[in-house]
This record gives sequence, C-alpha cells and structure tokens, in this order.
Amino acid sequence: MLQRTTTEVGSMMESDKLTTRLATLSPAKRALLELKLQQARSGMAVNMTIARRANPDSAPLSFAQQRLWFLSQLEPESAAYNERSALRLDGALNVDALRGALSAIVARHEVLRTTYAVGIDGEPVQRINSDVNIDLPVVDISTVVESRHDDEVQRIAAVLRERPFDLSKDLPLRLALIRLNPNSHVLVEVKHHIASDGWSSAIFTRELAALYNSLSQGMPNPLAELRIQYADYSVWQRQWLQDEVLEKQLTYWKEQLKDIPILDLPTDRPRSASADHGGAKKILTLSATLTERLKALSQQQGATLFMTLLAAFQVLLHRYTGQDDIAVGSPIAGRTRSESEGLIGFFVNTLVLRNQLSGDPTFTELLARVRETALQAYEHQDVPFEKLVEELKPERAPHLTPFFQVMFAVQNVPREDVPWAPRDLRRI
Repeated sequence: MLQRTTTEVGSMMESDKLTTRLATLSPAKRALLELKLQQARSGMAVNMTIARRANPDSAPLSFAQQRLWFLSQLEPESAAYNERSALRLDGALNVDALRGALSAIVARHEVLRTTYAVGIDGEPVQRINSDVNIDLPVVDISTVVESRHDDEVQRIAAVLRERPFDLSKDLPLRLALIRLNPNSHVLVEVKHHIASDGWSSAIFTRELAALYNSLSQGMPNPLAELRIQYADYSVWQRQWLQDEVLEKQLTYWKEQLKDIPILDLPTDRPRSASADHGGAKKILTLSATLTERLKALSQQQGATLFMTLLAAFQVLLHRYTGQDDIAVGSPIAGRTRSESEGLIGFFVNTLVLRNQLSGDPTFTELLARVRETALQAYEHQDVPFEKLVEELKPERAPHLTPFFQVMFAVQNVPREDVPWAPRDLRRI
C-alpha cells in the first residue's frame, strides 16, 4: 500500500458564457462550478510545454532547491531535511532483483544521482552524475527476538536518517534492507528533501514495484522513458517565472501579506531565541459520522473539505490567541504541469492563507472568506515561498518562520494497491 501526498491546485477562469451560466445557479452550485473552472484553468497550465535543457550535465537549482542548499551550507551537520520512509516487504524476496530495481529508478530519475556544486559565478548548480553505484546494505536481525523487531527497525532507520548528507558529493538517497526473517524484510529509504517530496515517495514506491516484478521474472524494464527531468523543470522555472508573470503574482502577495501580524500563541514557557526542530505528536481521530457531516457541510457551502477544516482550525487559533487576523502556511503539490506528474523531485510549495475573523462572522460566513482566500492563493501559487521571502523581505527572526508560525495540511488521497510479486508491500 502507498499514500500519495497531494493538495488542491488551480484557479478561476472567466468568460461571458460561463458568467451567464453562473448567474442562473444557486450559490452552492455556483461555488461548485467555480471549483471545476479552477481545475479547468489548471489544465490549461498543464499544457504549457517544458523542454529538455541544452546542457545535459548541469543546470541551475530550482528556487526551492536553492533555499535548501543555502541552509545546508549554514548547518552542514543538520539532518532536518532528511526524509525517512520504510516499506514492509513480505514474501520470498529476490534481493538481486530489488537492487536492480533500485538502480533502475536512480538511472531513470536524474535528481537521485545529482550532487550540488558552486559554479564559476558563485551560484550553486546541479551536477548530474552518469555512473553511480547503488549501495543496499543488508542488516540481518533475524536472530533478535521477534518482539523487539519493531524497536530495532526504528533504531536502524533513525541512525540512517540522522546522518547528514554532504550535498556536494553524496547522492540524495540512502538505503538499507533489514531482514526480519527469510520471508519478511523492511526497506528503509532516506532521501534529502532537495531531491524529493511526498508525491515523489508514491512515485518511488509504484515504480519500485513495477520494476521489481519485471526483473524478478527476467522481464525487461516496463516503464516508459520520462519526457523531461527535474533539472529541465529547474531551467524552465527560472526562465518562465520572471518579468510580467512574476510581477503579476507578486502584486497579489504583496497586498495579501501586507502588515501581517505574528501569531501570538500562548505557551507554557518563553520561546527560545533560535529554531528548535524537536517536537511531539498528538493524534485526534474524528468519527466517521462527523467526517461525513463535515463533507456534507463542505458540499452545501460549495467548498472543499480542506477549506472547511482550515476554517475550523483558524477559529481554534483565534480562540487561543484572541487575534482576528490569522495566517497559516499550507503545503501545495506544485505540480501544475503535466510533465511534472511522474517526476521524483522537490516541487511542493508553501502558500500563506490569511483570513480575517473580525466582525463576529457566522461559521458559514467565515467559510466563504476562507474559500475565497484559498482560490485566490491557488491562482497565484506559482511563486515559490523562497522567492516570496526574497522579494517581500519580511522582518526576520531566527526563531520565527516568515509570514506564519503554524502550518496546516490535509492528506486526503486514498491509499492505492500496488502489485508486489512476492506477496505484499506496504508503507510503514
């Protein structure tokens, strides 16, 4: 099983014919149609072609990559952007076929065999390596008592994750195969965020299964050649996001984020003077009945479940802080072009969703505000958060994120079944 991270994307499209139709609809149906138009407009963007770059050996970094590269220079021993995941592989395993499948994925996706250097102009560049060897150490814990297997897997995975990547020479992918018994293994993957995101993890798992199933049966690679690579996207992004395109989007964000306040959450101790990546997890499960009622409310109001939950969350923040002006960050997939859908790479962007709770609105009134804010943010989602910070130059503090202090995300894509030749594959 796998879960693919995704978010809502798109924007509104206008025409006389559609405007006439909108006027004849009820408010709820009109809002739902607007969401469809949002998706249609996104489809128009999808058809814009990203070409292969002229230089196959190197490329500039994308805006998001450049920020992570810069942070890695400031804190080279940090593992904050190491992403760990694990796959449970049940059934008789052909380790050679697994190695072959992993090698094929790295050969297929240039970003997994890319290192980062400083160019002659002092700017970082991607260096795409042609010949790489994939290291898949096998750690056998079959002699460990079974009741301790989970703890041992977590320990090994943590050691793998906590080791920093040297982006100038290390491939951004680290692997280990843990053998629980002859018919049960765990594949641990650690990727640096500069080369991957949540959507990429689903691609990795899906392609791993397809390649392994073929190679273990002596069949050829079943995957079609990729039309472009992540480095092609990086070149395209820097060429496209400038001049009028950039200015139009920045104009919106300059107004939207003007005089944005710091969210003053009550805490049981003073904030530290520097950022601390430590944290904890609190799980709250909503009942199936409540979930269905939330979905029904969303549909009645012409909103998505994400918008309804965001409105409720911002009410909660309002109650905690007493502030009416509430901004949160929210991740968005950033894959608005069809060429990017099958690529492993760092596409995810962060949107700042700012809403006013002044005037004592009812919840449905607030939901209408949240909905409009979200649609406008989707309309202007192409400016990377890093570029927004660079252009708007907010007041900075080492312990505060620019523009927002709280993030909100909804992972609402159903799990998909992935055929796996031995018996079962699932993300753990």
